Amino acid sequence: MGRGGHGFDNGAVTTVLPDSLTLGSVRVETPVVLAPMAGITNAAYRRLCAEQGAGLYVCEMITSRGLVEGDETTKKMLVFDELETVRSVQLYGTDPVYIGKAVEILCADHGVAHVDLNFGCPVPKVTRKGGGGALPWKRGLLGEVLEHAVAAAAPYDVPVTMKTRKGLDDDHLTYLDAGRIAQESGVAAIALHGRTVQQAYSGEADWDAIGALVDHVDIPVLGNGDIWEAADAVRMVEQTGAAGVVVGRGCLGRPWLFRDLAAAFHGEDVATLPSLGEVKTMMRRHAELLSEHMGEERGCKEFRKHITWYLKGFPAGGELRHRLALVDSLASLDELLADLDDAAPFPERELGTPRGRQGAPRKKVVLPDGWLDDTDGRGSHLREDADEATGG
Repeated sequence: MGRGGHGFDNGAVTTVLPDSLTLGSVRVETPVVLAPMAGITNAAYRRLCAEQGAGLYVCEMITSRGLVEGDETTKKMLVFDELETVRSVQLYGTDPVYIGKAVEILCADHGVAHVDLNFGCPVPKVTRKGGGGALPWKRGLLGEVLEHAVAAAAPYDVPVTMKTRKGLDDDHLTYLDAGRIAQESGVAAIALHGRTVQQAYSGEADWDAIGALVDHVDIPVLGNGDIWEAADAVRMVEQTGAAGVVVGRGCLGRPWLFRDLAAAFHGEDVATLPSLGEVKTMMRRHAELLSEHMGEERGCKEFRKHITWYLKGFPAGGELRHRLALVDSLASLDELLADLDDAAPFPERELGTPRGRQGAPRKKVVLPDGWLDDTDGRGSHLREDADEATGG
């Protein structure tokens, strides 16, 4: 078995685990980054995760055009918790000038300490316009975008990183070129999701590609894909030599994963197995934080999507789950949570299993007409929507 999959590679060279991550002027106490996820990684969720353990907790992705043009939806997403000492934002865009302006606004007006650029999103409405995971095919355009971002952030001593995928599909790989261009452009680190755009979130992540990128560049590489438990993160770093990990779907309904990750990177073997009573406490805290940031009614409505993830594998009847999915106040949430069995043990069969969206691979990647005709693309960017919001 290679670096991907779910078995241990006995041929891997064991490395000394990193216990921190340095991105330019930013030092992260644990080499763990929360992947931006639309509608998930808002200020409340980032606070909840940060209460569990140190890491870099990245805001939901916003668009450069939305920020530059003052889009109200974009502004509302740029909310930070009062205890967020390191403000980290993921930015999406296809126009180098807009990207540069947006980075300057983030640094100058919002006190952002780290900017990540999204070149990994597989959603068709994004790739159709040459954005997200499609953009690295245009090597020249990628270099332009990165150079504008780095130049805009430099006066503020703010590091710029990028997130990408292996490529469009197995016949159109871009990640090694993307790593070289990132390094040449002054990017502080590159995160690689070990899947192609065509794969989306299906199948298994290719950790061999992460290892290949580590060997190819001198800047830190962060590995992303199939980290469901802290042990997976340790295995990925040992097998690939990555400087740290990016965790997305694995933490859905399990913010305590960041506690396990912090312990693992500091030499402890921890796997938190909370009882349903302890999970209830976490659920209540999550809803409370959402209510503080958004108001109680909206906060509780936002919390609904998390119910299924928190209760995955636990005994909870269909009627109770249905009522929880309609919760509209903290009082009603408390009333319903009281009906859950505090003593129910954590369902260990759920350990190591995928969470969140998976789906099937796409039949083909949706691209602008003629996108594959050349690999340079300078000046060929298409105008993105101001309110694009997704992840990669």
